[in-house]
Amino acid sequence: MKVQKWIQDHSNHITVLSAILIALGFVGKIAGVILLYKIALAVASIIAVIPIAIHAYQAVKVKVISIDLLVTIAVIGAFIIGEYNESAIVTFLFLFGSYLEQKTLTKTRESIKALTEMAPTTASVLQADGTTEEVTIDDVEEGDVVLVKTGGAIPVDGQVVDGKGYADEAAVTGESKQVVKTTGDEVFSGTILADGFLKIEATKVGDDTTFAKIIELVEEAQDTKSHAEKFIDRFSQYYTPAVLFIALIVGLISRDFRLAITVLVLGCPGALVIGAPVSNVAGIGNGAKRGILVKGGEAMDTFSKIDTFVFDKTGTLTKGTTAVSTIKNYTTDEKLSLALVARLEMLSDHPLGRAVINYATEKKLTFQQLTIQNNQTIKGQGIVAEIDGHEVCAGNAKLIATHNLSLTPQQEQDLLQLQKNGSSIIIVVIDKKITQIIGVSDIIRPEVAEQLARLKQAGAKHLVMLTGDNQITAEYVANVLGIDEVHAELLPDEKVQFVKKFQDQGRRVAFVGDGINDSPSLATADIGIAMGSGTDVAIETSDVVLMQSSFEALVHAYRLAKKTVLNTRENVVIAIGVVLFLLIGLFAGFIYMASGMFVHEASILVVIFNAMRLLYFGHKK
Repeated sequence: MKVQKWIQDHSNHITVLSAILIALGFVGKIAGVILLYKIALAVASIIAVIPIAIHAYQAVKVKVISIDLLVTIAVIGAFIIGEYNESAIVTFLFLFGSYLEQKTLTKTRESIKALTEMAPTTASVLQADGTTEEVTIDDVEEGDVVLVKTGGAIPVDGQVVDGKGYADEAAVTGESKQVVKTTGDEVFSGTILADGFLKIEATKVGDDTTFAKIIELVEEAQDTKSHAEKFIDRFSQYYTPAVLFIALIVGLISRDFRLAITVLVLGCPGALVIGAPVSNVAGIGNGAKRGILVKGGEAMDTFSKIDTFVFDKTGTLTKGTTAVSTIKNYTTDEKLSLALVARLEMLSDHPLGRAVINYATEKKLTFQQLTIQNNQTIKGQGIVAEIDGHEVCAGNAKLIATHNLSLTPQQEQDLLQLQKNGSSIIIVVIDKKITQIIGVSDIIRPEVAEQLARLKQAGAKHLVMLTGDNQITAEYVANVLGIDEVHAELLPDEKVQFVKKFQDQGRRVAFVGDGINDSPSLATADIGIAMGSGTDVAIETSDVVLMQSSFEALVHAYRLAKKTVLNTRENVVIAIGVVLFLLIGLFAGFIYMASGMFVHEASILVVIFNAMRLLYFGHKK
């Protein structure tokens, strides 16, 4: 066992030594030293066939007839008939092809290696006496407070309890820009504090952190086989014995042992065996570098066939936070009116009120110190108060009617337009005059319309929005974004029913949601796509996780899935085409072992380099 392990560990050195001996042999032939030529090539054949034969023996032990067995038998046959040059070249090219395959797979896994190397191994834990102690990451517990300084890796998922800094979250989101972190903000393990100082209370540690789950997910994904790989596995179970049988028949009929051995060598489907997995791993690696986590080759294959995308609205198509979208003014002192209503809304915890307060704060208005007297909240209508000598009212149309006020035709038109746009309305009255109508709405993501158009260009046939929001708001958002079909005022289980309905119609459905309240729909759809920063539910329920919550990433993932599947098919066609060409050429008399092996190994290089193109798919030039 130790000898086998040593040989396998040094297979690359054996490949180099084999190449040197082959070169030495041909130098001897040119110099007329035929004995040196034969000895060098014979030794090269013997040392190079050993690692191949070991792999063949290990496969036979588990009742698998592998390609290595074909090559081993072919080399032994060539050696027996004295064709040392053929056996030496065959073994060298086979080992060299294996070396290139491994190098390619290693390159495609660099994103995972980079992630694992970024995982912190120690943490500075704050002690009760105010000092810090450096402990291994496995000893950090939930509730511990860890200290992170400039340049340090954040060792836990947690919440900032003190300090301020800028975190590079590329390892989690795929987005390279730095994000400001201050008290109350959430941080993730594996991200880097580019600048600043943070004290973080740990909420998740060890294997439970978002970073650890990302690494686990991508590693599992790259080992999950696609439909093409599963087909090739089944194909090779029958193909390899068939080649042995054909070679045996050819040898018996032709009485040409050399021809039979050549059939064995050229019939090896090396490019076919490595073509699909290399494409799969390269595609998943491309996505991982961009914060797109695809759960394996099968998910990639299914994703490429999606024709219907179903979207949740709040938090997916929109930002999920209410904000002031429009203000209609009917006063000469706009700032005073806004300051007074912002101070009034401080008496309420209603989301619409908070949106007005945030808007006034962004405008740098001074309103917090305004004095309030005689305030009253009228249920279902709004708020009334006296502020700095002004009588201020803010609420809906019912509140205005209560104060014997009516809207002018222009104000009614403005109100109707805001409602059509899906905005919630706040009517502001100061000193018995309507001064403003404020529209508050969930803000549509600015990039969504353009990216949905690109999604259709990439092959999406039908875009659907399912939301629990009201019909007017839903229809407005759908019209703005170019959504084909919209259904509103739905509960989570009703969304699932719509997904099943689309599937019953023969559609391939992808559901795009936030990965929390939409988890039933994510699980029901053919492909569940979670827009979010890696919540537990998102990672466990969905097939694709977009760490950036970006529609640009969604379009790239869809195009990447189609490109990966196409690349896999290209490799399969190349591999089968080359084997057929070689066998036809062999029997037609224009292909021999040496030239055949050159073409055979060249085909392996072609499928490897073809798959490597996926690593750079979507890169901006």
